[in-house]
Amino acid sequence: MTDASPRVPHLPLLRLGAPYESLDTHEVRDHATGTVLALVSQANAGLIRRDLARLPAARAALRAFGAARRLAACARAAELFRDATLPLDANGPGQSPDDYVRALSATSGLPHTLCRRNALKLHDALAGMEEILRGLTRGLDLALLDSGSGRLGATPLSFFPVTDALGVVLPSNSPGVNSLWLPALALGIPVLLKPGREEPWTPWRLAQALLAAGFPPEAIGLYPAGHDGAEALLGGCGRALLFGDEKTTARYAANPAIEIHGPGRSKVLIGADEIGRWPEYLDLLTASVAENGGRSCVNASAIVVPAHADEIADALARRLAALRPLPADHPQAELAACADPRVADAIEAAIEAGLRTPGAADITARYRPGPRRVTAHGGAWLLPTVLRCDTLAHPLANVEYPFPFCSVVELPAARMLAEIGPSLVVTAITRDPGCRDALLRAPGIQRLNLGPVPTPRVRWDQPHEGNLFEFLFRRRALAAAPGWEGGGVSGSARD
Repeated sequence: MTDASPRVPHLPLLRLGAPYESLDTHEVRDHATGTVLALVSQANAGLIRRDLARLPAARAALRAFGAARRLAACARAAELFRDATLPLDANGPGQSPDDYVRALSATSGLPHTLCRRNALKLHDALAGMEEILRGLTRGLDLALLDSGSGRLGATPLSFFPVTDALGVVLPSNSPGVNSLWLPALALGIPVLLKPGREEPWTPWRLAQALLAAGFPPEAIGLYPAGHDGAEALLGGCGRALLFGDEKTTARYAANPAIEIHGPGRSKVLIGADEIGRWPEYLDLLTASVAENGGRSCVNASAIVVPAHADEIADALARRLAALRPLPADHPQAELAACADPRVADAIEAAIEAGLRTPGAADITARYRPGPRRVTAHGGAWLLPTVLRCDTLAHPLANVEYPFPFCSVVELPAARMLAEIGPSLVVTAITRDPGCRDALLRAPGIQRLNLGPVPTPRVRWDQPHEGNLFEFLFRRRALAAAPGWEGGGVSGSARD
């Protein structure tokens, strides 16, 4: 009798590019059906530390690949990531772009529409790498990073890497964050990735596209692991990116070698000079709160206005309450299911507890036909929620959740900057010169959008959370006596 059950792929580790199947595996399951979609090899801390010892050779291989070739390989990888059937394991038929979208949706809860949008963002990041690096480096000739020294006119320049690799501990909820580590490879720094437990698909597919495009295998490591493996990467790489909630990231917040990507608490502010035109900005407010299913740290979690807060909250709640759970493959799906029902339950409990504190009201409840936490299409969902809060001090007024959730707070314009707190992105809709000057000088805003720009709209060459080039490289003072300068560099990395 023939076993007709579908084959389950086994995603191996990439030990600096070399596939390695571990006896310790994790089952990645469809969040709605429980079907096992893949076995993923797991790395322990000892294995990761052994590979960390080989990083100088990996860095040398990537440096020898050359800046111009790295940029060309990024452009090629963009097309492969978007269009090609790429290896999924050693024995399977490979993964097509549609297969990737289905797998990503099944384990993350994102609908196919949002999976494709995130994939397009990653394609665009790779395809536009030359422009991205021009912005990050302020036009530096990338060949200088390989040679170590060069000139800008008559001025000698020297930059050196502060690490042999970038470690990256990734989340499971939003594949678009993978764009943040891609420039490291183009800059000549190997990457060691720990995928999110339920989202190995995107880093795996990117790795396969980059390797197929010609990057040296030693340049890319993929290490699915538990907490011990994450600790080994964060402690063993000279520089690391860490994605997670405040509980995950708090212990590393004071470590300058680890760049934290936690809650953004992004906001939209409308000035007194523009608040009378608030209906014109309703599309912007909706996009800021709800794009990408509300899962990004750049989604607005608070809207702060000097007047008309009740009307704005009501209009926005009416808009967002119209968004309903739809099947994953529905062409108009805009909301995402929670891959873990326990997370949905915990968030729902926290919101309800917060609403018992006076000073906050759920305005979407007026238009929602039932509870906020629902079960549909086999998954757990949290429906969009707009709160009207009396002050920013309310426990729910400045909190971030991974679904369309925001508060609307009324506050005099003169007090806004003093009370909004640290914010990853602020969209400020005001033409007042004094307000704009204060915003430009505010140290707690990492990305500032002046005018009606939705908070999720970012430019790759203007990073909203740290400059990866400045994180990975440092400039040294350089002086050389005549005839002692060495080869240096000339020309352009694009030659």
